[in-house]
Amino acid sequence: MSAPALERRTVALRAGELRAADVRALLRDDAALALDPAARAAVDRAADVVASIAARDASVYGVNTGFGKLAQTRIPRERLADLQRNLVISHACGVGAPLAREVVRLVLALKVNSLARGYSGVRWSVIETLLACLAHDVLPVIPGQGSVGASGDLAPLAHLSAALIGVGDAVVAGRRVAATDALGQAGIAVLELQAKEGLALLNGTQVSTALALRGLVGAEDLLAASLVAGALTIEAALGSVRPFDARIHAVRGHASQRDVAATVRRLIDGSEINESHRDCGRVQDPYSLRCIPQVVGACLRTLRDTAAALVDEANAVSDNPLVFPDTGEVISGGNFHAEPVALAADALAVAIAELGNISERRTALLVDPTFSQLPAFLATDPGLESGYMIAQVTAAALASENKGLAYPASVDSIPTSAGQEDHVSMATHGARRLGDMLRNAASIVAVELLAAARGIAFRRPLRTSNTLEAALAEIAPDGGGSGDRYLSPEIERVADLVLRGRFTPLAAELFPTTAESA
Repeated sequence: MSAPALERRTVALRAGELRAADVRALLRDDAALALDPAARAAVDRAADVVASIAARDASVYGVNTGFGKLAQTRIPRERLADLQRNLVISHACGVGAPLAREVVRLVLALKVNSLARGYSGVRWSVIETLLACLAHDVLPVIPGQGSVGASGDLAPLAHLSAALIGVGDAVVAGRRVAATDALGQAGIAVLELQAKEGLALLNGTQVSTALALRGLVGAEDLLAASLVAGALTIEAALGSVRPFDARIHAVRGHASQRDVAATVRRLIDGSEINESHRDCGRVQDPYSLRCIPQVVGACLRTLRDTAAALVDEANAVSDNPLVFPDTGEVISGGNFHAEPVALAADALAVAIAELGNISERRTALLVDPTFSQLPAFLATDPGLESGYMIAQVTAAALASENKGLAYPASVDSIPTSAGQEDHVSMATHGARRLGDMLRNAASIVAVELLAAARGIAFRRPLRTSNTLEAALAEIAPDGGGSGDRYLSPEIERVADLVLRGRFTPLAAELFPTTAESA
């Protein structure tokens, strides 16, 4: 008898009220999205304002004018639909590898959330088309490069918009097909853009925000795994738990530091290994062990702070101009500038690099018999075997690579659009590089997890805590092994556990995207 199918989770969205936990559900659980229909009234009011302007002679930017440096050019009423279509097609200039499926789904959800606030002037049918693409898994092919994060993510969002009007490609059930075919097979009508709708679709920060939110969720998973790795290394190296005493962290006053210390204490609680050396007389461990609460706690603070900024942006109206139905005004501003996302992505990059740095240092301690009191390089027969010698070198190489990738993208700016966009955020590639950094850091932590498992194998028959023993069963099903072996596939396997968030439930209470449902 086959197992019953699991019911797909649905995120119930009220416009402008997306939560951090909803982001994780959309990215990791392939959740469906259901928009509260109460949003329609506000959307219709703004659309009526735009329709009224389009029927009159007054010039209003984005409705019946050109764009950017061409804003002074008035467009005749009978050409307004052409204006929007031309805008979309001309801006679809992206290059590079397409964005991942989960990112495109989140981009669609964020665009729905923004337009449904009722300040963009689009018809309800535009939002329905976006929702239908999500529901039927019709995902526009969006090249990942080509945005400077200034007037929104113009090029990538133009590719999203182009698919809605039947231009370009989409992915359906893992196959790349022409957008017109993808829409037709799903029973979704090709969108006929009206005044301002093309601009509302391709203006906004949804791509950079989706990429940064994926980086945030990945950083949470990385941090959880790094705490499990750190706890296992403390056990393997017979490290002291005294530096994790709650009183130490209370007097410094950082909540994230206190929380990390409490999590490590909980992970180790009940360990026979820890109890076996309670009175060993070791006073001070190296900082990579002793200062886990201070270092990882600071990284956790960064994740919490960036989560607040990114959730704000996920709920933002970030296209231009904006429609205010209460007064009938259409006002140009700059909400499309992605500086909040750029700064958040840079902060995440630094935190990811630091988590890799300290993990690599703990692996270095494990392979050093002077400190760990374990066989050199964790080899069963040092000399004949090299053990984890080169695994630590791999971790060091990846840590150094991440240091270069952590250089802030937001400190760069290059004028575009004939100087009209004279300061840009570079948020999009700043957020996109987080994926590469997370893959590197996951491998660094995987090396530590495997090395710690080997170290604990040398401490048998003593057991660590029940929580850590359960983690070890996944990290090293062979009990840590013995002798030299082909480590590359093992590192990849454990890194995949890190990236999939396998260790995150062990620290779920720490994180913005998991605490709400923990």
